Amino acid sequence: MSASPSSASRPLPPVTGGPAGHADDLRLYREKFRRRLPASLDEMHGPREGVVEPPLTVVWSGLRAFDLGNERQRMSLYRVVLAEGMRHDLCTLLNRDLLLQLWPTLRTLVSSSVRDVWEDTFAELRALTHLPPTAPPPVRRHRTAA
Repeated sequence: MSASPSSASRPLPPVTGGPAGHADDLRLYREKFRRRLPASLDEMHGPREGVVEPPLTVVWSGLRAFDLGNERQRMSLYRVVLAEGMRHDLCTLLNRDLLLQLWPTLRTLVSSSVRDVWEDTFAELRALTHLPPTAPPPVRRHRTAA
């Protein structure tokens, strides 16, 4: 049976079945992040300095090595590991003290699901929610020869 022009342009029915389905999807999405969490921030023993090269399971395109001495790269690493890392990645790539230092800004860069799961689980992060994010570092401009 061939589709008529009018039937081809009709929207598809919602997959989730409405607002209740959306709430269930969101709950499952957040549970995905919750299952990855360490039991304590103290389990996070990642490096505080140097260059970090996450596994391909965490960062599969774009920048592959992150210099922790560079503010933007450090923030990018933490953002992507929080979003894509599994428990082992969180514990080996992220550092507890750096996470606490970065959190006031980092919490504005991650999804609300990631932010809510981490703040609901760890009182140390929840206590930092009142602090304003830091200003981003200036973008370095390369000089060209005149």
